[in-house]
Amino acid sequence: MRRAPALSFLLVTVFLDMLGLGLVVPIMPALLSTVTEDAGAAVRWSGLLGSVYGLLQFVVSPLLGRLSDRYGRRPVLLVSLSCLGVDWLAHAVSSGPWTLLLFHALAGACAGTYTVVNAYLADVTAPEARARAYGSVGAAFGLGFVAGPTIGGLLGVVDARLPFLAAAALSLANVGYGWFVLPESRPGDRTTPLTLRTANPVSAIAAVLRRQVLGRLGYARLCADVARMTHQSTWTFFLTHQFAWGTARVGAVLAAGALAGALFQARAVGPIVRRLGDKRAAVAGGLLSVIALAGTAFVTTPWLLHLLQAVGVLASVGGAAAQSWLSRAVRADEHGTVQGALTGIGAAAETVVPVLAGTAFAWSLTHASPGLVFAAAAVFAAGSTLLLATTPDLRRP
Repeated sequence: MRRAPALSFLLVTVFLDMLGLGLVVPIMPALLSTVTEDAGAAVRWSGLLGSVYGLLQFVVSPLLGRLSDRYGRRPVLLVSLSCLGVDWLAHAVSSGPWTLLLFHALAGACAGTYTVVNAYLADVTAPEARARAYGSVGAAFGLGFVAGPTIGGLLGVVDARLPFLAAAALSLANVGYGWFVLPESRPGDRTTPLTLRTANPVSAIAAVLRRQVLGRLGYARLCADVARMTHQSTWTFFLTHQFAWGTARVGAVLAAGALAGALFQARAVGPIVRRLGDKRAAVAGGLLSVIALAGTAFVTTPWLLHLLQAVGVLASVGGAAAQSWLSRAVRADEHGTVQGALTGIGAAAETVVPVLAGTAFAWSLTHASPGLVFAAAAVFAAGSTLLLATTPDLRRP
């Protein structure tokens, strides 16, 4: 009886998180230009805000995961959501960039949403049902991505700060909703050690990577994150350069891909993983990702691009299957710790990869093919797939 409101809240949380981010994406340049009163400074501050957020998330995520094992999932999740709401509110009322930087750093330090959501799902779902649950989370993520920019663009026409107020209201309303309906999935264990070593992100990540099965899955996750972030950070620039598409068509392509991915993850991922098993589904998803990325590196016609997009949608089965596999490879009392370390790995990739990928893409425009970055992403996806294929499917770390 406790699972229905819990799962509903988690899906609403992921959707609202992505919706809130999507609301502010179209209007962020206008806000920063208003705050800094200089277009060049706005671009630099935008990059700094993103890097600081990712850096603080890398530093603190392993600690948040550990805290959720020690004190329970519910308080950590509600505090994380509250910080996100305060961050958006600060965006709406700030008169200077340094205030934005301070609150965005705070939001990065409290960005434990996905860490705790993944741990919570592992607590309340049976192992055979986890791939379907993680697929539903991916669907909620995609739907938020579709709805957010559209609503944010409309609100931004009224006032540049209105989308931030809307995002803050949604986040804080979700905190109130969770306060009343979200049960604790697993009582905290006060015997879980909490030391400087366990709070150190490098030590926490290294402890996960040293373990036989979990370490290989962690390295596979890192390679997959590098491939994913390379694709995400250069995709719109590639479409604009390769096909000379305007923002409307690029937006339509992004929205269509996100919507197709959300529907596929919500309806098909669970049955596919149940039939193939976590390992085979993860490997199959990895192979499809390699095909989609390698094909994009050489694509020259729109119809082939759309076909490769469809392959990429099918590849999303791999993420849910790998997450389910990871959840089976850890003990019940350490889901938060492990998920925090994995979030830290992803945050490191999100901090470094966009800068490197953007630099490589800019260089390739005059010295090589613009598809070079996608070929590099395909190599990382192939490395992830190889690690998955050669990892024994054991139920214990």
